[in-house]
Amino acid sequence: MIRLRLYTTLGCHLCERQESLLALLLQGQYRLEKVEISEDEALIECYGVRIPVLADEAGRELDRGFEPERLAAWLAERHWLDEAAWQRLKAGELEPQEEARKPPTPRPGGRRYLL
Repeated sequence: MIRLRLYTTLGCHLCERQESLLALLLQGQYRLEKVEISEDEALIECYGVRIPVLADEAGRELDRGFEPERLAAWLAERHWLDEAAWQRLKAGELEPQEEARKPPTPRPGGRRYLL
């Protein structure tokens, strides 16, 4: 099973887009661990302006994976790309399913959101 980590925060529409693209383009089973960065100052410093950031088990990261070409290339390097799905997405036959937009839920302690 492929194990990935996604550095994200609540209300991040680019993160939602990347998750949708990942579900379309990743070949095989995977487990996605979401890391909420807004609760950790060090993570905010590292990822605050870069999210979404996708990392593989070796720690190799992908910034801006919400851009289909970047995500497809990153997956292809690892032999994880569903090539048929990628071709259909490029041809406009597939669209990522993005979750309905909903306002973020307030966090206990008044933590900030990175939007």
